[in-house]
Amino acid sequence: MKKSKPVPKPLFIQRMKKILGKDFNSYMNILKIKPVKSIRCNTLKISPIELKKRLEKIGWKIIQPYINYPEIMIVDSELVPGELGRSLEHLLGYYYIQELASMLPIIALNPRPNENVLDLCAAPGSKTTQAASIMNNTGNLIANELSMPRIKILASNLERCGVTNTIITRKEGSALCNKFQKNKTYFDKILVDAPCSGEGTLRSSHKTYLMWNPKTIKSLSKIQKQLVDSSIKILKVDGELVYSTCTHAPEENEGVVNNILKKHKNMKIQKINLPVKTRSGITKWEDVIYDKNVKETCRVYPQDNNTEGFFIAKFKKTK
Repeated sequence: MKKSKPVPKPLFIQRMKKILGKDFNSYMNILKIKPVKSIRCNTLKISPIELKKRLEKIGWKIIQPYINYPEIMIVDSELVPGELGRSLEHLLGYYYIQELASMLPIIALNPRPNENVLDLCAAPGSKTTQAASIMNNTGNLIANELSMPRIKILASNLERCGVTNTIITRKEGSALCNKFQKNKTYFDKILVDAPCSGEGTLRSSHKTYLMWNPKTIKSLSKIQKQLVDSSIKILKVDGELVYSTCTHAPEENEGVVNNILKKHKNMKIQKINLPVKTRSGITKWEDVIYDKNVKETCRVYPQDNNTEGFFIAKFKKTK
């Protein structure tokens, strides 16, 4: 007997209607469609031109949707299940299977060669390997993860992609930041791609429908605030921090950003230029009015770009 697909809970529908208004139906329609097959060329091992040639030779149709980011590719071909992860090019670390919206936080952070960079919630390694690639394996990149099974996956991906500038740490995020602060270790760039309720992943992960719970949103927002508060302490003056989630929940997005702006007057929100359509952060949710600067954050919706959903905020630390 064929299992029926899970459906969104009534409260989730109610919340998304409030957030999206007239765009709600187009949002719900795209959730029924599987996302495109996207990969990121690992420039530590091969150029986008060479990878495209190799993949087209085996019969894959490759589209590079963003002219300024040739490493981002869509495989526009019918593949058998698992084929994307079984190719020789994948096993050699020539590309990383990564959803398009998931690549945006590192594009926003823009780590540079020879910088000290912290990826606070790193596993499975998509954004860590992306950062290492942009940094050309120079500088110092700390990839932190608490879960040992996830650390094994992280280590495997770093090795496959030829990443050599990265140290893996295993510690709860806030505790790690406190330790760095005690040892006077500071960073040029920090990514807090925080654990979240995952509302943005509904196209690829139907189990999110079943797991979704407003209580989880509330508890996660507390953890997210703690992670960002701790990481700000170890960010250098003039350093930049990107906070991102793969959820639409305002409590986990604008609510966290609002908390940063209220508590840390030296953190100034920055405008972000991304190669996709983005929408401004919302400044009011239910009975809460957020700081007006929260509108400078970016909401990425599936129906706007044929991607998953994401939220990205960027800050600069002033004196």
